[in-house]
Amino acid sequence: MSATAVDGVLAGTPQRVGRFRFWSTDQRWEWSDEAAAIYGYARGAQPSTELLLEHRHPDDRTLVTQVAAAMCTGEPFCARHRIIDTAGRVHHIIVVADRMLGEQGVLLGVTGYFVDVSDTLEENRQEILDGTLPELIESRAVIEQAKGVLMVVYGIKAEQAFRVLQWRSQETNIKLRALAQKLVTEILAMDGAPAAQRARFDHLLLTMHGGVVAAE
Repeated sequence: MSATAVDGVLAGTPQRVGRFRFWSTDQRWEWSDEAAAIYGYARGAQPSTELLLEHRHPDDRTLVTQVAAAMCTGEPFCARHRIIDTAGRVHHIIVVADRMLGEQGVLLGVTGYFVDVSDTLEENRQEILDGTLPELIESRAVIEQAKGVLMVVYGIKAEQAFRVLQWRSQETNIKLRALAQKLVTEILAMDGAPAAQRARFDHLLLTMHGGVVAAE
């Protein structure tokens, strides 16, 4: 991946991005003030391989060691791992690196970027929770209601009731939640003698998919 390509990938991104250079011959590092800030250091702090390894997340030690080794080979690479900054905060870091060449194509080391995607990951996680959790809770509730109806009507256990719902969902290609909602809605409107209700319920269980949107 060329430096131009890397710039294109990162252009316009809201993440914190810091640039670095690593010279293979004398194991020397340079990093931008933005890169230092990601690790929790002030402007002008000098990095080293040992310093960066000290910030490894305990669960990502092997991966970070591999990243450090890749630096020495001078081969382009991209990796994601976690670090712990000077304040003890965990950061999710993407490292994107390319070869740094001198005159006549002599390999000098690598140059690239540290991209802190921690905030983006948290925002995405929260968006997923905000968007899907209420729906999951609502879906779970109506399925539990439908199971309860089946348990009462047929005198069966919860697991058996769920299997009946699954069977009807698979047979009709209707989403489980939609069938459960239909069943609960219809049973609440049902009246009459117990025997008549049972017969109507049997019929409902076998025909309630009519008018319900099939699963995609």
